[in-house]
Amino acid sequence: MPDDDPAAQAPAPAQRLVRQRSRRTQPRPPYPPARGRLATALAAAAPALGAYAAVRLIGLVVLAAAAAGADRSAFHLLGERWDSVWYQRIAENGYGFTATLPNGDIHSDLAFFPLLPALERGIAELTPLSLAGAGLLVAWVAALFAAWGIYAVGAHLYGRRAGVVLAALWGVYPTAFVQSMAYTETLFTAFAAWALYAVLTRRWIVAGALCVLAGLTRPSAAALIAALAITAAVALVRECRAGRTDGIVRRNARMLTGTALAPLGWLAYVVFVAVREGSPFAYFDVQAQWGNSIDGGVALASFILGLPLPGALGLCAALVGLGWVVFLCVRQRQPLPVLAYCIAVVVIALIGSGYFGSRPRLMMPAFPLLLPPAVALLRLRTTARTVTVVAVLAVASAAYGAWTLLGSGPP
Repeated sequence: MPDDDPAAQAPAPAQRLVRQRSRRTQPRPPYPPARGRLATALAAAAPALGAYAAVRLIGLVVLAAAAAGADRSAFHLLGERWDSVWYQRIAENGYGFTATLPNGDIHSDLAFFPLLPALERGIAELTPLSLAGAGLLVAWVAALFAAWGIYAVGAHLYGRRAGVVLAALWGVYPTAFVQSMAYTETLFTAFAAWALYAVLTRRWIVAGALCVLAGLTRPSAAALIAALAITAAVALVRECRAGRTDGIVRRNARMLTGTALAPLGWLAYVVFVAVREGSPFAYFDVQAQWGNSIDGGVALASFILGLPLPGALGLCAALVGLGWVVFLCVRQRQPLPVLAYCIAVVVIALIGSGYFGSRPRLMMPAFPLLLPPAVALLRLRTTARTVTVVAVLAVASAAYGAWTLLGSGPP
């Protein structure tokens, strides 16, 4: 039977040319639909989401038991105290409330960024939930998206097992109880993690858009904006040093667009406060009234010097440990955007003048700090040992969270 394939009838050198032309003319398989890609990504992340949900469930169960024993409401502790009340007041009445403390200090609600209150108001109007319930819903859903994004970054860098362990470790962070509160930490971390993943996968415009949302959530979005700007600047410098200046803007149009988008959310709120208060530096004045200005670490040093010697030595040891973890991140050669974001979050938390007790919470979005221990846990010989270590950390984190929430609460 004669062969109908023209490539088979041609001489050997021509066969390759015919096959190449044939492949060019054949229709390409359709790109997987977005729904299919999302389902595949969610299935891959399921172990990480399950591990994260399990460790946070331990925290909630321990809190519920402790609150019941103390005749307290776990819902009230998580959704109706401290900063949560400020967000809910903004959601209900808009901006304009100030509190005058006994010492004369004035605290304005303009210190709180608008995205969480806007979401709380929208959900409360569309559902039977109260503002507190809406805040908890946002925080818990955002926590799952944050864990998913953290897994995505870890899996991209060190494999799926590392991503699963990384998400679980973030759920047992010492102040992880805040992840279950109507606060902005989970919402911001979700935007930050997915923005970093977008940069790692060269989706710069997506990264810039996520930065806009992060900038409407927390002032620490400055760390994420800086990470994108530093990464883009280094990429351009490298191209210039390599002599690739022709068409440099066209080649990097998406990167430049994403970097330009990144600060718009943060800047929009700062400008809003400036216009409302009639001063270009009004936002920074508001933060200073709350004691949250940048002093280069003077407040931290003063706090340490004011402690008894054992406490000062213990705190110094903890700071040395933090520095060692940052060094491990550098030695691990984490990608520039991830490393720059991590270091920026840590630096911003340490050089502010705010209360020292709030600094661990402020550093919680710096999840890349957990990459070195996550990779180290993978070196354990069996999965059972890794699970045991994470379980012990989950119980310890849950106990600390219950003790804190039933006590003075998160500063």
